[in-house]
Amino acid sequence: MEYTNKDFSKGKPRWCPGCGDHFFLASLHKAMAEIGVAPKDIAVISGIGCSSRLPHYMATYGMNTIHGRAAAIATGCKVANPDLTVWQISGDGDGLAIGGNHFIHANRRNINLNMILLNNRIYGLTKGQYSPTSPRGFVSKSSPYGTVEDPFRPAELCFGARGHFFARAVATDAPGTIEVLKAAYRHRGASVCEILQNCVIFNDGTHESVYSKEGRAKNAIYLRQGEKMLFGENNEFGLAQDGFGLKIVSADDPSVLVHDAHCEDSTLQLKLAEMEAPFPLALGVIRDVDAPTYDDCVTAQIEEVKAKKKYHNFAELLETNDIWTVE
Repeated sequence: MEYTNKDFSKGKPRWCPGCGDHFFLASLHKAMAEIGVAPKDIAVISGIGCSSRLPHYMATYGMNTIHGRAAAIATGCKVANPDLTVWQISGDGDGLAIGGNHFIHANRRNINLNMILLNNRIYGLTKGQYSPTSPRGFVSKSSPYGTVEDPFRPAELCFGARGHFFARAVATDAPGTIEVLKAAYRHRGASVCEILQNCVIFNDGTHESVYSKEGRAKNAIYLRQGEKMLFGENNEFGLAQDGFGLKIVSADDPSVLVHDAHCEDSTLQLKLAEMEAPFPLALGVIRDVDAPTYDDCVTAQIEEVKAKKKYHNFAELLETNDIWTVE
């Protein structure tokens, strides 16, 4: 059966005009239509925050959980219903502060979840406190003189937890967002998609350098499997190895690297994910490596143990020992 965006859409979104959540929601609807999984076979699980309102606008199963616990509920949902496609929606505050422990362990266990991290570098719903991804020196309601903390890099957390899939897109880039969402669905295991989005009220312009098409042409690089790492408005630059680091070279330099998201050694992938100016920001699928999933292993283990047991349900269990009849 073929689906359209409307098959996955429900209600009227209640976010501030211009919020990046609007852009991402439209891309998610379109990606799901192209993926082709029926709405009845999908669950969208979120925590608490502006982005966590998203399940309300999905014509699928959905649940708002409590702050930071989306990954925990999504894990239980997937393990108990292995045939269900589970999408987890978290913000940078919800997913990496109180939910940070769940985030790293969902990656470590490699649970078959599509984990979306909507990163606007601010707590929006609670009115503008700095978040775990806010840059050092950032002035906010909870840091009026600037933060004295260094931010988390979501890619670094994912890779450090032995994550096997990491991708990045910009909320205003619908084609780029749809492609990483489809790739995340195809990946079997924990997939993390960092979506860079704007908060027009409390952190306007936080991703300004790549929020427009022209900005991405100048300041970003789209990584595509098996293709040379070229960037620039006319693809005039490339990335090459420089000892243990990277360097920018001309596009016709024979040392320009070719992207391999499937390489098990994550050293180069992490360097790409962590690039900052004057290097371009890496977009697209950065890491995509196969590995056993937690839910598949649990299901296989249950079946293996059941095959060795004399009983398979509670009634049979009762009959495995001596039985007395009381008259």
